[in-house]
Amino acid sequence: MTITAKRSSDGAELTIEVEGRFDFSAHQEFRKAYEVAGTKPRKFVVDMRRTNYLDSSALGMLLLLRDYAGGDSAQISIEHCSPDVKNILTLSNFNQLFNLA
Repeated sequence: MTITAKRSSDGAELTIEVEGRFDFSAHQEFRKAYEVAGTKPRKFVVDMRRTNYLDSSALGMLLLLRDYAGGDSAQISIEHCSPDVKNILTLSNFNQLFNLA
């Protein structure tokens, strides 16, 4: 499991890439990825193109990111999900809370 964060050149968007298993072992690293120094980005993108597993603790981490980013007014996209990962997110009604692309 590897998590990397990249900020856009203007600092308005933060992309967090999750590689491998997205489970409880990623908690600290995922949190550090979005609690970056400086101003809070306006938009967050969670790139799951290399995520092959997602469990309930990962769903909880996504909810923590949503709270950090502003709750209902948060701009968060979860992108490039495999069909299995997208199915889990949809069954959990995360398509109501996040933009699934």
